[in-house]
Amino acid sequence: MLAKPISQELLASSIPARLAYAGVDGEPRVIPIAFLWTGEHVVMATVPKSAKVRALRQNPRVALTIDTQGQWPPRVLLIRGAARVELVDGVPDAYVEAARKVTPAEHFEGWQQGVRALYDQMVLITIEPDWAKLLDFETTLPKAVEDLVLARQGSAVADGLFAADDPDVRQESAQPVR
Repeated sequence: MLAKPISQELLASSIPARLAYAGVDGEPRVIPIAFLWTGEHVVMATVPKSAKVRALRQNPRVALTIDTQGQWPPRVLLIRGAARVELVDGVPDAYVEAARKVTPAEHFEGWQQGVRALYDQMVLITIEPDWAKLLDFETTLPKAVEDLVLARQGSAVADGLFAADDPDVRQESAQPVR
């Protein structure tokens, strides 16, 4: 799923990921965060004393979404996995590369100098995906919508609105679930 062209496009994009995790109080949290896709892992970095670091040490299960804005049809990549947190000295290269995707070029050098002067240590958050789904709203839909479409099409066939052997019915039925 992550190797599909649309998935690769989203993983390389300048769109921040939305990282969902359970806070230490058990309540859900979602934050936008810059990320880097290594080809196997989603990597991000943060301040060692951030709330998410403490929460991820307690419960490493996370979900991510990377989705387009202002594009039709929308493209959405959903990922679930386990996060590993690791304290590192200095500013990790992965953090700089992730930030490069979201920081305007004319501001990047100043941003980088400020970050390198600020952080003595950071925490790398490495997410190993164990589930992913791509929604492109042309060949794939959310499961509940897909089920509704198929149920409606099935009802239309059962009600005699379409002939069961009508090729257009089969084609439409197959399209959303590819």
